[in-house]
Amino acid sequence: MKIVFAGTPDFARVALQRLLEAGFTVPLVLTQPDRPAGRGMKLQASPVKQCALEHGIAVAQPRSLRLDGKFP
Repeated sequence: MKIVFAGTPDFARVALQRLLEAGFTVPLVLTQPDRPAGRGMKLQASPVKQCALEHGIAVAQPRSLRLDGKFP
């Protein structure tokens, strides 16, 4: 079964790992855009993005998932 996964924080990374371990195919991950963090305010990838990249999964980082007809 193919699943598109959406998540950003560390607990979502755990869920993504469990899906992959269970044998599900995840061709795409949706996560929030990279954010500045730390003293240097350097862009840092979310835990879900890091996990997806480690497993060779495509990552999309839309600014919003709203479906109200208003597009940036």
